[in-house]
Amino acid sequence: MKRIVSISLGSSKRDKKVNAVFFGEEFEIERIGTDGDMQKFRDIVTELDGKADAFGVGGTDITLSAGNRKYVFREILRLMDGAKRTPFVDGSGLKHTLERRTVAYLQEQGIVDFRTKRVLLVSAVDRFGMAEALAGVAKSIVFGDLLFGLGMPIPIRSWSTLQSLAKVMLPAIVRLPFKWFYPTGEKQELNTPTHSKYFAEADVVAGDFLLIKRFMPENMRGKIVFTNTTTEEDVAELKRRGVSLLITTTPVFEGRSFGTNVMEAVLVVLLGKHPEALTPEDYFNKLEELGWKPRVQELNPSPDPKAPLAAARI
Repeated sequence: MKRIVSISLGSSKRDKKVNAVFFGEEFEIERIGTDGDMQKFRDIVTELDGKADAFGVGGTDITLSAGNRKYVFREILRLMDGAKRTPFVDGSGLKHTLERRTVAYLQEQGIVDFRTKRVLLVSAVDRFGMAEALAGVAKSIVFGDLLFGLGMPIPIRSWSTLQSLAKVMLPAIVRLPFKWFYPTGEKQELNTPTHSKYFAEADVVAGDFLLIKRFMPENMRGKIVFTNTTTEEDVAELKRRGVSLLITTTPVFEGRSFGTNVMEAVLVVLLGKHPEALTPEDYFNKLEELGWKPRVQELNPSPDPKAPLAAARI
């Protein structure tokens, strides 16, 4: 049996262990949260090095992207110093492929017509594939990187502006403490509604679920949430707040959608290559073989009687 371990800076309350089968190969998939404790994170990496077939790095990012350029959080990369034998990934390679393809799939299948939707993407620099795909098709889009990442009341409304700002700011951002920009540990369980008017204006709220969870308002009636890594409790809370559709890009195991870092780790093992040797085409082709489809759940009746909810039940 292959073993995938996702070690996360996030809350241990979201931990889960499941078994799954891919191409006849059995996998044990486990998520271990460290509640923001970086030393504990390092200790687990060292302890499990060589015992796990691949690590997923969760609750954080090793790299952020701007176009074809990648910027490395050295602070996060150092957490993996103990991984001498086990390969590790943070999901960025899969995000670029999977999430870009998900946007096209949803549009092609008539599940979401982004051409008629106003989109709020809570953070684009950690999901540049999704960001570019949405910018190319959405009726309008707000990138929330300054709003929710840096606490600046400035919405970014164009793809070109996002690209320009990212190239200027990312080299400096990756040198700063990661916790300044992203919730870790117990902060992932908090909900402090912020810049709620941008949520209210949006038809689709997209991006990292922990950021959505932290900043979304009480009233999410009629919204489509396009994300990943949701627990059964998260789904119940989104339903209570009135969300119409929940779309997750990664498969659901026992009521839980794991992060892209987990699925990327699974693909690394299946492909039998070092992560740095893999291309977007490698990931895409393997996903096609797996018969991948996004998970689309109708949580509440849509306020739009013309919405294609029947087609959305995958």
